Amino acid sequence: MAKRKKAIPQYGTVMKNGALYYRTRIKDANGKLIALYAKTPEELYQRETLALEQIESATFHRKTPTVAEYCEKWLLMQSAHVRATTLTDYTSKVRRHIIAELGNKKMGEVSLDDIQIALVPVSKKSASVYKSVVILYKSIFRAAMESRIIDHNPTIYLTAKGGGVPQGERQALNDEQVERLLDAIRGLPPYVFVMLGLYAGLRREEILALQWDSVYLDTDTPYLTVRRAWHTEHNRPVILDELKTKAAERNIPLPVCLADCLKEAKATSTSEYVVSNRDGEPLSYTQFKRLWQYIVTRTTKERVYYRYEDGKRVKHTVKPVLGEKAVHNGKVVYSLDFEVTPHQLRHTYITNLIHASVDPKTVQYLAGHESSKITMDIYAKVKYNRPDELVQAMRSAFADWDTAQV
Repeated sequence: MAKRKKAIPQYGTVMKNGALYYRTRIKDANGKLIALYAKTPEELYQRETLALEQIESATFHRKTPTVAEYCEKWLLMQSAHVRATTLTDYTSKVRRHIIAELGNKKMGEVSLDDIQIALVPVSKKSASVYKSVVILYKSIFRAAMESRIIDHNPTIYLTAKGGGVPQGERQALNDEQVERLLDAIRGLPPYVFVMLGLYAGLRREEILALQWDSVYLDTDTPYLTVRRAWHTEHNRPVILDELKTKAAERNIPLPVCLADCLKEAKATSTSEYVVSNRDGEPLSYTQFKRLWQYIVTRTTKERVYYRYEDGKRVKHTVKPVLGEKAVHNGKVVYSLDFEVTPHQLRHTYITNLIHASVDPKTVQYLAGHESSKITMDIYAKVKYNRPDELVQAMRSAFADWDTAQV
């Protein structure tokens, strides 16, 4: 049976410059009638088909939501099956690195080039941040593709490989540095925060959410319980009862020095929070930065500040000298010739556990690591980066073998 040919629509004709043309009219993406001409019905049919496909594509892209609209919808969808802390992290990164860069574009108009240009500022941040933003891009556009919001996925060939600034290897503070740090801030606002980092290994968000109802000082073995997390939204503190992972919820025994510190702090505290602002409330992000400045201003790190002189903004560079007093504040002495970060306090705690020969599973529990790989990576770097201990261990391991050979 012969295959039936597709019927060719009937079109009108018109004379142009003495020649006969076939003509039809169609509506464009804006609803405006446009005329198409060709010398044969077949040619006009092909032109009409191509034009309709282009109009349909243009209409589709015009009707797709903007990146900002779809990202907010995607975040709402995630709220049904991710932890509150994870959603907070997603929201911050999506709004800061995706919506801020491409928010006004239509989802269907975004190209791979657009995304790669938007990732340029993110590439100045850490490799982990860069990788997480790339994963968010891929997740959002894949979801849009599966929901038929877009007809192609611009992130198919997007990769996080080689992006971002590699993080340097974390260094723990040695005993001398710990002593100098504590001497420098004793009696100052960050002292309790630093003690909790050094001797309980809490993360920043765990310290700033810690309440006195989770600190047990009157037992034979004082301890604290990690059950809350601190986050900020638009600089305002948000205390969450749900932790990022199940492993983060743990009981941590307190060494005598930390127990004594907390007893002294509790005796004068008027807040339910162990570390709080003057009103007894948890710290905002700005207030935490101000708290940490007590430490930064006592380091010899070179820094810059600006002043207006004769109506002009003038840059000044400060090069602190160890042991000298600050020029504009005689109470501040440059006593720290090393930098300190909040996470470094926690890393020092974990390192000290390993040096004290605490077994890896106990270290994993006390650190609140969900994955044993995280613990073992740190454990290997700390434990096996001391040649003197390695030599002693090898001698012990091969002592029987050497005797047998003799």
